Amino acid sequence: MSLVTLLPFIVLIGAMFLMTRSAKKKQQQAADMRNQMQPGSGVRTIGGMYATVKEVSDDTVLLDAGPGVDLLFAKNSIGAVLTDDEYNRIVHGIEHDLKSDADVVPDDASSLTESDAAADDKHVDLGKKDAADEPADEPAVEPTADAAPAEAKADEQAKKSDGGSEAK
Repeated sequence: MSLVTLLPFIVLIGAMFLMTRSAKKKQQQAADMRNQMQPGSGVRTIGGMYATVKEVSDDTVLLDAGPGVDLLFAKNSIGAVLTDDEYNRIVHGIEHDLKSDADVVPDDASSLTESDAAADDKHVDLGKKDAADEPADEPAVEPTADAAPAEAKADEQAKKSDGGSEAK
């Protein structure tokens, strides 16, 4: 047999070896992580539940999920062992102040625009006029008594043209 014929088989066997090796490495890391669990550490299960470890035995873990709620899980159902800061941030919403000396970034873009004093000096005309700006020579139009019957007739005509039937 020639080398060209054996080359695809050699590449396939090498790829399978590398894939199984990386899978075993990940399994070993997960087992080491689960073995580092101790009472009081925060964990996340593979189902997404956050709890505190109460007891650890060979194959099981007793978790405290809340006041008076103790749950027994298999050790391999623990997805991650969390640091105290991460657990408190996720479960209790407590942020650890890591950037106390850092600059504060504003929530809006006000710091990127002109200062407030410069913005107050400019007047933007939006085309609207106040009642005081209207000329006084135009009389104000008041509704008359015959405007109401004209509106009623228009409503009746609209009803008749909608479908012709009054029993809608």
